Amino acid sequence: MNDKRVVGMSKKLGLRRVEHPAPPVRASAAAVENPDTTGNPAADDPEPETPEPGNPESGNPGSGNPTSSNPASSNSTTGNPSTSDPTTGDPTTGDPTAGNPTAGSPATGNPAASRPVEERSSPSHPPLPHAPAWSGQAAALSGPVVHQTKPLWPAPTAPASRNVLYAGAAAGLTAAAVLPLDLPGVGWVLTGIVGVVGVFLATGRRSPQSIAWAVAALLLLGVSTFLTADWLFSLSLLAASAAGSLAVTDGRSLRGVVAGMVAVPVAAFPAVKWGILGMRASRGHVRPDRRLGRTILISAGLLLVFVPLLAGADAAFAELLGNLVPTVDIGSPFEWVFLFVTIGFGTLGACYVQATTLPLDAEPRERRTVARREWAVPIGVLVVVFAVFVGVQLASLFGGDDYVQRTAQLTYAEYARGGFWQLLAVTVLTLVVIGVATRFAATDTAADRLWLRVLLGGLAGLTLVIVASALSRMWAYQQAYGFTALRLLVFACEVWLAVVYLLVLAAGVRLRAGWLPRSVVATAVASLLVLAALNPDRFIAEHNVERWRATGKIDLPYLGTLSVDAVPAFAPLPADVRECLLVRMKFQMTDTDDWYAWNLSREQARPVLDRVSWERGCDLGYTTTR
Repeated sequence: MNDKRVVGMSKKLGLRRVEHPAPPVRASAAAVENPDTTGNPAADDPEPETPEPGNPESGNPGSGNPTSSNPASSNSTTGNPSTSDPTTGDPTTGDPTAGNPTAGSPATGNPAASRPVEERSSPSHPPLPHAPAWSGQAAALSGPVVHQTKPLWPAPTAPASRNVLYAGAAAGLTAAAVLPLDLPGVGWVLTGIVGVVGVFLATGRRSPQSIAWAVAALLLLGVSTFLTADWLFSLSLLAASAAGSLAVTDGRSLRGVVAGMVAVPVAAFPAVKWGILGMRASRGHVRPDRRLGRTILISAGLLLVFVPLLAGADAAFAELLGNLVPTVDIGSPFEWVFLFVTIGFGTLGACYVQATTLPLDAEPRERRTVARREWAVPIGVLVVVFAVFVGVQLASLFGGDDYVQRTAQLTYAEYARGGFWQLLAVTVLTLVVIGVATRFAATDTAADRLWLRVLLGGLAGLTLVIVASALSRMWAYQQAYGFTALRLLVFACEVWLAVVYLLVLAAGVRLRAGWLPRSVVATAVASLLVLAALNPDRFIAEHNVERWRATGKIDLPYLGTLSVDAVPAFAPLPADVRECLLVRMKFQMTDTDDWYAWNLSREQARPVLDRVSWERGCDLGYTTTR
């Protein structure tokens, strides 16, 4: 077996160097079958034989001519019989050596003639894009192909700036100092103001929509300054978080708005690393200021000397200091750290959202539609059913209790109690049906758009009548069985759904709903603010007292579970009943003297509750009313 290195064999076998982009040079069959013509050292320097013009044998690789193995010198590659080599030959004579200084004997002293075939046979044309075999060989030689996927949430290109770090630190310190974690108070809105102002100053966001959402978030946080109802306070905090997140996002579609409402809480986690990178970057550019440190130490020393002396000299000043300084117990440091980390990194999360581009809205794509008969028939059947039901509902609404007793053998209160929740489910499900039909219904022709407007508009209009029937039933239900927080909240949600249907009707006029998702969320926030302005616990207590005056029936155990917002509504009750309710509320009220926990309802109820003796004993029992 021949162990010698075969020069040019990689070209003959169709391979190439990895860094070379050119395609392989196809060798003749004779060269593959007889490798000794190039691999034999004796054949490297033969006496060259001058080919005759037009002789086809001049292209034989076995002739010993180094230039004869170049496929560019073959007539079959050019298709011109008068040309032997389109790059080096003479177009008039067909002699491949004519005008070519490299073609000839190595004895002429030309160094190019003694080069290996592999170095002199590089093609003069780019690789062909339609050669799958060569592309596969190149991919195998160059290694595995790594596909880079686009990240779902791209990170900011730069670390957090100093302004962002200052905003997060200011919000975190404010929360640790003035935020009453376990009860409503003015500290919530103060912390919100510091966070909103810090984010706006750090990011430079000034759009009117952002300002409107930020103001809505602060108004929702301000509910804790005036009311103490726990359930309303929790809803206000959740809504404030969603509104604050929408203030720094730009989603417009349903997906974008839903993702935007949770973007800031989610972004607080990657913002931790972003903030650490920002601190490392800032540390290299900021030199420690020793003069500032000396100033802080001197100021602290002066305060430690003079403040205790002044507090001992005047009792009023000492009391003021006691109110300003927060109460410290064994759990206070842990609470401060928790508040600092949560609010501080939440603020960094809001800045993080501004520093990157979030793919909130889905990329535009071709909308899949169905033909008119496929959606118009089911919607039309549903419209007919709703029309029949609405006709019955109108008779019940105008007929009143007498009509219901004649037809259903029930009182109107029992009739209302049995149907409200079903009508609420119908209202929500119809909204889903309208959304799905709008998404998939074809709108290519004017007839398609007309049918869509008529059927969905009729369905939404009939649903509004169903909503009115549900509201009427719930009001009658509460008049008969009493007002509760859950019933009032469901009533408010039904009113909000009526507003949503009005927005759907408005969007159906031009079949443009890009503004609808944010408007729906905005109306929900407005409904919650209206409910807070109503002072729901006091509203519930007042209507239950009126019901007691009219019927003599009252649910005292349930009234005892209300917050101190309801204290002024108990004045018309008998003294013994009122004192029982006030004692129950006095046990439930958290007594604090911290200024950041100040609350209007709590301060108004405090004098009334202080007049009630702790020894006044009565058993109201427990309620199961919801």
